Amino acid sequence: MANTTTRGRGTGSPARRSMTAAARAAAKRAEQAQQTGGGRRAAPGADGPGQPAAGPGGVVSGRTLRAEDPPPEGSEPDWEAPDWEEPDRGGPDRVERDREQPDAGRAAGPPAEDDDVPGGRRSPRRRLLICAVLAVLTVAGLIAAAVLGTAYADGRQAEEGRAGALAAARKAAPAVLSYDHRHLDRDFAAARGHLTGPFLEEYRRTTTKVVAPTAKKYQGVVTASVVTPPGGGSPAASVVSASPDRAVILLFVNQVTRSTRVDGPRVDLNRVRMELTRTPGGWKVSAVDAL
Repeated sequence: MANTTTRGRGTGSPARRSMTAAARAAAKRAEQAQQTGGGRRAAPGADGPGQPAAGPGGVVSGRTLRAEDPPPEGSEPDWEAPDWEEPDRGGPDRVERDREQPDAGRAAGPPAEDDDVPGGRRSPRRRLLICAVLAVLTVAGLIAAAVLGTAYADGRQAEEGRAGALAAARKAAPAVLSYDHRHLDRDFAAARGHLTGPFLEEYRRTTTKVVAPTAKKYQGVVTASVVTPPGGGSPAASVVSASPDRAVILLFVNQVTRSTRVDGPRVDLNRVRMELTRTPGGWKVSAVDAL
């Protein structure tokens, strides 16, 4: 059989399979020609390249098909797709999708350490920074809330202190600034119940050594009262300053004095500055100054 050399690679290459199919087809035609006697005789020496080869008994076995020749008409192709044929890559639609999504084929990898992936996890450094900022903001918020709460409480206590100190001063002024020689001990004891601190001891010492002997000698009687406006209303007293524990009250006090040293009652119009301190027993007078 002439020209049996092919350009295929390997035993199982597509070219070898195509040649084998063509050879089987040629052998089948040769057998049919021998049976029917319709074969042609070949001339001597016709076995050269490209010539039909003579079979047994001088019968031409038929033309040998080369690997590149197409199979004869009416025969079924006995071949498979070449191994080197590239698979379908999706056609134009795939190319268009690749053009529209240029980053689709980019190899995915872990984000960099400092990258902040939208919708994903943040880097450890960024998470630590966010936690630190949140902690600082939380502490600052707590401090601000504590300061505001303390200020509010102090303001409320100061307001309550103003009212309490003002009421205590109005009640203490008549007791501290009044006395009667007929019952000095009782009057001085009632006055000391409104006093506190060093001023308490100062009052005790002054009334014992100065006021009591003079009142007894001249039969003195002093009656003090906080001035009430002519049209009525609260006694004339006002808060100069106040804090949760201390307050300064200004009062307008009238003192009526009777004694053997004066003819008839004497009225003194005084302005009294009184300091008060909050104690477990309430607001107490810690200082008295006549202005």
